[in-house]
Amino acid sequence: MARERLQDVGTDPDVRFSYANERTFLAWNRTALALVTAGLAVTQLLPPFDVPGGRRMIGLPLIALGTLVSIASLLQWRRNERAMRLGEPLPPSVLPRLVAIVVAVSSVIALVLAVTGDPEGV
Repeated sequence: MARERLQDVGTDPDVRFSYANERTFLAWNRTALALVTAGLAVTQLLPPFDVPGGRRMIGLPLIALGTLVSIASLLQWRRNERAMRLGEPLPPSVLPRLVAIVVAVSSVIALVLAVTGDPEGV
């Protein structure tokens, strides 16, 4: 069964709404890129923590989250565009909650590593 093309569904929405949907998609992709970059910087550029694997405990979830946000933003853009074309309400997005949870968990890990580390930085 062939996948239905988005352009063949419903009627064209007001172009302003399509552009707003696209801007939101691009904003989420900028967020994804920032998360991947931050995670890479943590794992590769920070000096080692006193806790073995500490940099990876912070950086890898950020890289994984960036990957998930990029994929989820495309799926959300598609769902929104489809809903607009069919005159339906826009579906809810999981992205804000997902980003908030992973960033909060990474922040707690970073705080624990900072507090339990060597205060002299040696």
